[in-house]
Amino acid sequence: MKVKITRSAAKVLLKELEQEENSGLKVRVKVDFTHGNHVHYALGLDEPTEDDIVVESDKGIEVILDKNEPVLDGVKIDYLFLPNEGFFITNPSKGNHGDH
Repeated sequence: MKVKITRSAAKVLLKELEQEENSGLKVRVKVDFTHGNHVHYALGLDEPTEDDIVVESDKGIEVILDKNEPVLDGVKIDYLFLPNEGFFITNPSKGNHGDH
């Protein structure tokens, strides 16, 4: 499984991961819900379980993915400032280019 993290998202994630209360946690991307052929993703900090795989991103950040969710392979984590500031997760390799 692969994960891509943009430079702007990596800056924000590294800042969160460096906080003392987040010591030992990793970034988790999960499927929040699906409808039709469209997937919504969620992002948080967590610890891996036996159903997970930990993938090192291209920015050196470890990301937890559920190994039984094929739509997670190839996710891209971005951080946008406009129109609304926040994380934006897509999976271009699966045809998901953004929320509607």
